[in-house]
Amino acid sequence: MYKVFIVEDDKTISNILGQHLSKWGYEVKQAQDFQHVLEEFIAFDPQIVLLDIGLPYFNGHHWCGEIRGVSKVPIIFISSADDNMSIVMALNMGGDDFIAKPFDLNVVTAKVQALLRRAYSFKEQTNLLEHKGAVLNLKDATLTYQEEKVELTKNEYRILQILMSRVGEIASRDDIIRALWEDDSFVDDNTLTVNIARLRKKLEEVGLKDYIKTKKGIGYVVES
Repeated sequence: MYKVFIVEDDKTISNILGQHLSKWGYEVKQAQDFQHVLEEFIAFDPQIVLLDIGLPYFNGHHWCGEIRGVSKVPIIFISSADDNMSIVMALNMGGDDFIAKPFDLNVVTAKVQALLRRAYSFKEQTNLLEHKGAVLNLKDATLTYQEEKVELTKNEYRILQILMSRVGEIASRDDIIRALWEDDSFVDDNTLTVNIARLRKKLEEVGLKDYIKTKKGIGYVVES
């Protein structure tokens, strides 16, 4: 079942869209907190976004840029501002399509279906891990935090993936070394120490100091 994330300030319009798309078999979530749209997006992990331009706090162009920083998920802008400049700006910001208000629900459905067919013909899914605002993209091995993107080496990425996929749970050094060996990264205890140190330095440079904690004599943990 495809998941649709609706970011629309007008509750009536949002409800109408949600009810209509639910009848077509989509799992729908409507944005609740317009100051934390990205967090809701990551938690829901949708396959498509319907995004209004006129929103409280930050407009749709802002949130499109934020989403594009972590995902290539299709985005359809919905707005009453249907002049050419609004359409061009929406598409230049990373939108895939534009629907002007008032709209026909059948047109919305057709556009959603067409974008989903194009985007997921190979069954691609959004693959993200998020914790405390840090987003690890499993597709391109990058970490994004507060609009800063960090390029990770293969080992750094795997270490962070292991720790972020089990937040609050200590991963022993042996566990991490075994996981890296399974990926053909033949590291020893000293190499792991070096990789952890480099990863921590990269995280600290974007404001994630002490993101990875050491549990002496046991291993490492990203605390919940």
